[in-house]
Amino acid sequence: MIVSASRRTDIPAFYATWLLNRLRDGFAYVRNPFRYRQISKVTLDPEVVDCIVFWTKNPTPLLPYLTAIEEMGYRFYFQFTLTPYDQAIERNVPDKALLIRTFQELAERIGPRRVVWRYDPIILSPELSMEKHVELFAQLAAELKGSCERCVISFLDFYAKTRRNTKGLQLLPISEEDMQALGRALAAVAQAQQIQVFTCSEEVDLNQWGVAHGKCIDDGLIEGIVGRPIPAKKDKGQRVGCGCVESVDLGAYNTCLHQCLYCYANADHLAAAANWAEHDPASPLLHGQVTPEDQITVRRT
Repeated sequence: MIVSASRRTDIPAFYATWLLNRLRDGFAYVRNPFRYRQISKVTLDPEVVDCIVFWTKNPTPLLPYLTAIEEMGYRFYFQFTLTPYDQAIERNVPDKALLIRTFQELAERIGPRRVVWRYDPIILSPELSMEKHVELFAQLAAELKGSCERCVISFLDFYAKTRRNTKGLQLLPISEEDMQALGRALAAVAQAQQIQVFTCSEEVDLNQWGVAHGKCIDDGLIEGIVGRPIPAKKDKGQRVGCGCVESVDLGAYNTCLHQCLYCYANADHLAAAANWAEHDPASPLLHGQVTPEDQITVRRT
């Protein structure tokens, strides 16, 4: 079983202590995001968990626990989102210079193969033109040379909540022609820094520029990390363009405090703050408590 921690929220940044407690106890409860009273009990025995994939914009709070996690027998890698956006867009994300140093230190500790750089989502606006993105991407790629082997890009999807939360940013639509031009330019920049670029959940074909369709939950990468075959199937629960293999997500929507205006996982930031107030690091649930009305079933691994 592959554990995703998490597409739905930033567990390393805001729930690191909770995660460590869950690993020590050997299980976590996860509410069904569509049927509130249904809870799955997810077994986290290291004999069952093949790998943990951490998704984060700030892994700093988790770093002191990595040795303990490794000593318990878990293998893991990071999907580390690092963009050039300022606090007008990513309102509660730490200073980018600090995050670059954190990225470099993490890669030095666990190896560049296990730290995947995410430059996503790509957004266009009057201030963030395609030319500006290439310039900013080049600056970050130069800083991260030697600290990662791959970079994942995606283009902003205009979900209803995204349109609502970003209405003040004057975002521009991204055409396939734009995607092709950016794919070509970013791939050339990355190649010069010995970084390979992949897309995330994109139907556009950028292979002619050396940009392959990626798998963020990547069985091939995991097999290289754990040193054995992983019998994984494509995750049918993800979007059409997603290449990820199956995983079990420990997160919950509306619980991330980064306040990124483009976020698809938070309906609004007030809801996230309210759910954070219900967080108990000792609870099996990420936020809130189990009630008599809840139905708990053991998830098959």
